[in-house]
Amino acid sequence: MYLVAVTGGIGSGKSTVSARLAHHGAEVIDLDEVAREIVQPGEPALEEIAARFGSGVLQADGTLDRAELARRAFVDEDTRRDLDRITHPRVAARIAERLTVLAADDHDDPARIVVVDHPLLIETGQAGRFDAVVAVLADAQVRLDRLVTQRGLDPDDVRARMRQQVDDQARRAAADHVVMNEGDLDGLTAEVDRLQAHLEARARGRHAAR
Repeated sequence: MYLVAVTGGIGSGKSTVSARLAHHGAEVIDLDEVAREIVQPGEPALEEIAARFGSGVLQADGTLDRAELARRAFVDEDTRRDLDRITHPRVAARIAERLTVLAADDHDDPARIVVVDHPLLIETGQAGRFDAVVAVLADAQVRLDRLVTQRGLDPDDVRARMRQQVDDQARRAAADHVVMNEGDLDGLTAEVDRLQAHLEARARGRHAAR
């Protein structure tokens, strides 16, 4: 398989890019979905989060109140690191399990593209594990406006999360491909379609060379 990471800051549109690649047949592993899985009731990570940040991060039904956790965990570098220590190893282990299963099925299509939608790729030093890294970039104000108007998020919460992420200069430096997402959806779709064709050619070329 040809392993591709899609990364970008909050509100950049990386999930839209990943979804378009999935439309072309790529297998997509969404790190945000995995992160939600490992904090479901009964999971050890949820118990550790409640112990570290207080029972107030749990809703009445025992599920995680993600907004409240964000308010408590993104206060400063120390609190964010505490959350990372609880969640990141478990997320990485769950993704590794899925990749192992996919690799075992490579006889169906050895050159197939597998995408990991990874918002914290640069922050966690994972870029070197992929055959290609795609960075989805957009101006910070554009991203803020999207999240506030389209998702109804609190501007201060968005800014706090942005401050905890690396900047686009670092993402650009680590990327093999850059997708700019400051225009309309049609333009983004066309750009991702071109990217998909390039990734497919690289994947099949590498397989043929083996």
